[in-house]
Amino acid sequence: MSVDSVFRTRSLGVAAEGLPDQYADGKAAKVWELYIGDTQSRTQEYKSWVVSLLKEHGVRKVLDVACGTGVDSIMLVEEGFNMVSVDASDKMLKYALKSRWERRKEPAFDQWVIEEANWLTLSEDIQKPGDGFDAVICLGNSFAHLPDFKGDQSDQKLALQNIASMVRPGGILIIDHRNYDYILETGRAPQGKNIYYKSDLTQDISTSVLWVNNKPHMITLDYTIHVPKATLHNLPEVSKFRLSYYPHCLESFKSLLKEAFHSKMEHSVYGDFKTYVPDQTQAPCYFIHVCKKTA
Repeated sequence: MSVDSVFRTRSLGVAAEGLPDQYADGKAAKVWELYIGDTQSRTQEYKSWVVSLLKEHGVRKVLDVACGTGVDSIMLVEEGFNMVSVDASDKMLKYALKSRWERRKEPAFDQWVIEEANWLTLSEDIQKPGDGFDAVICLGNSFAHLPDFKGDQSDQKLALQNIASMVRPGGILIIDHRNYDYILETGRAPQGKNIYYKSDLTQDISTSVLWVNNKPHMITLDYTIHVPKATLHNLPEVSKFRLSYYPHCLESFKSLLKEAFHSKMEHSVYGDFKTYVPDQTQAPCYFIHVCKKTA
């Protein structure tokens, strides 16, 4: 096996400027769109948790900074939130744009704003309303897509600062990542159902870790997805693609968030939508951070 086949971070394609687009060739974007399904495929637990949290904080205007195919944004538009949705991958955004076009006669969808944007230049790419959005969401392990090519996490820090700057005083950021502490310790993901979507596509995921200077630098997940009626989607029956992530550990990510908000925030951590208790018996699959900007 060649070195290139082991360490290539994405399927071949042309990346969006300034930010690697792991869905650039369109293949992974299509399979992923089929894999996660539509809004009806979102778990009820996830939908109830996020909608209740947003309503609890009096949220109206929401910025989805990692909208992908738009599945979360559509769910929130349907729930009556005023959505602005952005992503760095035009191949993923085309599915969100298609959904908006198909439902354009519904006022909420006609007003849904969708833009291509880069976390590293977010303030230049989108217009912040007044003091900011009531809520910003970055879910589905999306932030971990941003690599640390410089080795000092400067791009990740800049991205988080830009994302935090979009939150108005009193507003909230909801951002998550996989339980990389567990993956690094055991070499596999925690056992349990996916908390975000109930896909009916069978899957096999293999995990590998790249270490640089005795530090975990990248985790790659090789997906093998079995696609029923694949020929209808111009896909092989078995589709394989690779996605790469930076392994954010819980405590270090909490520190990055504290820095991004200049320590002016109230911070809560959830494990699979339940209040996280350190050293709890059941290891969560995902950590979800809720940061309320205090000034």
